[in-house]
Amino acid sequence: MTPFKLHRAKSLSEATKAFKAAEEGRFLAGGQTLIPVLKQRLAAPSDLVSLGGVAGLAGITASAEKITIGAMTRHADVAANADVRRLLPALAEMAGGIGDPHVRNRGTMGGSVANNDPAADYPAAVLGLGGTVVTDSRRISADDYFQGLFTTALEDGEIITALEFPVPERAGYVKMPHPASRYCLVGVMVTKGAAGVRVAVTGAGQGGVFRVPAMEAALAKSFTAAAIVGIKVAADDLMTDIHAGAEYRAHLIGVLARRAIAKALA
Repeated sequence: MTPFKLHRAKSLSEATKAFKAAEEGRFLAGGQTLIPVLKQRLAAPSDLVSLGGVAGLAGITASAEKITIGAMTRHADVAANADVRRLLPALAEMAGGIGDPHVRNRGTMGGSVANNDPAADYPAAVLGLGGTVVTDSRRISADDYFQGLFTTALEDGEIITALEFPVPERAGYVKMPHPASRYCLVGVMVTKGAAGVRVAVTGAGQGGVFRVPAMEAALAKSFTAAAIVGIKVAADDLMTDIHAGAEYRAHLIGVLARRAIAKALA
């Protein structure tokens, strides 16, 4: 790890000011990705701006139509929140399956979505639920936010302040986790709500999280696991790595999508 200057911001304006003044600044949320990256010297920022002390960035509010989760809310708090468990149990279950207890009690939803790791869980929730990424300057729809591996619509210095999720009629999430890291080999979120049916896949695409229009069209006609039997995702644009091949991931998408539908209907 190379030396850096740490700023403990108390407000968004203070965080932005420190970031802009830095030669090469990075925002620090839960640190579950950034700290290991720094230890491996894969990044060498001049300044880290911690968001942990910024008031108003953590917490969960809910209504019958929408759940709003502050960007600095920990995974464990999402998993345990009574409103999330009641209104959107698929999201609570997703949060409870991230990493291990250490990761869940340090990692944040905003940090994960900002990082946009192709094997992370939350991108499937944001895209699958048709959520909104709220920043210190604007609102970004899920379909516009995710733009590729570790790439998002965030501009340099822009800070995620909250994530908004419409409460769906039904939702289910199933993943095949790597046994050591708990990252997704493949994860599938299936939802049915006011915006229609959405199917989002994480862990598999070469370009990160993506939707499956063919499955969405079939489920719009009949929201049953049987409706998508025979629908296959082409392996051409899927990842092959040391953990799994593209063909295997393509097979898993169909299997896990059917299991997610069964959970949504349960």
